Amino acid sequence: MMPLTMAKVGETATIRKISGKDEVRQHLAELGFVVDSAVMVVSEIAGNLIVQVKDSRIALDKTMANRIMI
Repeated sequence: MMPLTMAKVGETATIRKISGKDEVRQHLAELGFVVDSAVMVVSEIAGNLIVQVKDSRIALDKTMANRIMI
């Protein structure tokens, strides 16, 4: 397992674990970040990511992306 920030642009990965407080995990789940779902990194600038999850593109800062393990 590795954090989402380690994924390369264009790479599709499966979410294995989401860490953090309950509120943070709930917020990410509402955005579509749930265990066993696919996520693709669209672009990366200074550790901040734009990812595609389900049919949405979502921007994540580095700290949030580090909580998502793939």
